[in-house]
Amino acid sequence: MRRPLDLRHVTSPGLRDLIELANTPDFDRVTEQIRDLRGCTSPVNLHGWTLTTDQTTKEVVRSYRSEDEPSGRLLTACGNRRTSRCPACSRVYAADTYHLIKAGLSGGKNVAETVRNHPRAFVTLTAPSFGPVHNRPTTDAGRLRPCACGETHAEDAPELGTPLNPAAYDYTGAVLWNAHAGQLWARFTTYLRRALAEHLDMSQKALNTALRVSFAKVAEYQKRGLVHFHAVIRFDGPDGHTTEPPAWATFDALRVAVGLAVERARLTVESNSIGERVIAWGGRYKVDPISALDSGELTDAKVAGYVAKYATKNAEGTGTVDRTLMCRPCTGRGYVRGPDRFHDMCADCDGTGQAEPIKALPVQQHVRQMIRTAWALGHLPEFAELKLWKWAHMLGFRGHFSTKSRAYSTTLGALRDVRRAWRVAQAEAARARAGLPTSDENTTLVTASSWTYLSSGYRPGEELLAAQVRHDIAHAERIKSEGEPWL
Repeated sequence: MRRPLDLRHVTSPGLRDLIELANTPDFDRVTEQIRDLRGCTSPVNLHGWTLTTDQTTKEVVRSYRSEDEPSGRLLTACGNRRTSRCPACSRVYAADTYHLIKAGLSGGKNVAETVRNHPRAFVTLTAPSFGPVHNRPTTDAGRLRPCACGETHAEDAPELGTPLNPAAYDYTGAVLWNAHAGQLWARFTTYLRRALAEHLDMSQKALNTALRVSFAKVAEYQKRGLVHFHAVIRFDGPDGHTTEPPAWATFDALRVAVGLAVERARLTVESNSIGERVIAWGGRYKVDPISALDSGELTDAKVAGYVAKYATKNAEGTGTVDRTLMCRPCTGRGYVRGPDRFHDMCADCDGTGQAEPIKALPVQQHVRQMIRTAWALGHLPEFAELKLWKWAHMLGFRGHFSTKSRAYSTTLGALRDVRRAWRVAQAEAARARAGLPTSDENTTLVTASSWTYLSSGYRPGEELLAAQVRHDIAHAERIKSEGEPWL
């Protein structure tokens, strides 16, 4: 019988837990689980089982129970796309996004390679001005000019993007623009087709019969706290990427249509408290051709890399926080219903509805004011459906960071399925090498499972092992990028 360890002299909780794990009967399995997570910072802890049977013979082909793990639970990667939350999983998301965008530009992943010859543009749409801010203006020749405040700011100056006159800055308009940016993009895609038909002097029906417009877009925050969109827009034939677009569907026609759609796309927001607001695009937009040659300024690979990089970012680049400020017990309302069905003040937030006080957040005053404005607007009856208090930490933006039209390319789900199938094939190959029975490809398998969420994160000792995995991965990537040093 194994004697219990006396670890009272070990002061570090992590080291103490690691010693306990190292003395478990199957420590190799503990380390294997953590290595398989590839450095995930906050894995999901699950409890349950999976059973795979042959439908014909009812024979059990594979079975798994989390109870058989040394820790009694299964660890799976969190899959978070945000670099600020999980660099490891965000790298996987960025890689999938890269292949999705690249396939829509160069072909592959069930997309015809002829799309490389279709008219394609990299479009950037921005928000209007809600007041002058500190910036780094340049001349037509690209030389840096002083800001309107009279100073020439450094690239990392903390005042960049903040208002020159905070008292006159339209914070209400800025937050409402962020809140409606996703709807404005949807309106833009509608007006783009209408503007294209008008420019080509043809009916909308005739245009839709002869041409299909495909796109993929991603949102990015500017330093001033407003989102702007980067989009790949492509012309296809009537049957999608497998057919060539008509000869009259040119890049010039696309450029003109984008300009008209930017002018005409509008949303009107009515409120008894703040009056009527018009949500529209800013006057600064760009429509750049994507080169089919690798020597161009905007190549397929460069554009796919840009979009993949933006897809893993969030609002933290503006200096805000990466967590909701909504008190979960009262869902931001400041009260809960007691047993008598009356409203009782929420004890968790003292009636503020905030999980942490906005005035205590470690952010700049500009960001704090946008958060405060979003919180206040969210509690107005006319903006209740926007749930701005839930998205106050995102400065009001509540849309999807990346979207695409159905016919643009493959999907993130399809890419995950391919990766999952590869892992299953590797597992089958390992079983074959070990002399274990494998499933026949003609056999119909039925899988039943039951899983329960337990928590997120590592045990203290597992965190030390995960840190070593992250170090090894970073070291391997550094050697790969720099080359093996000469000895």
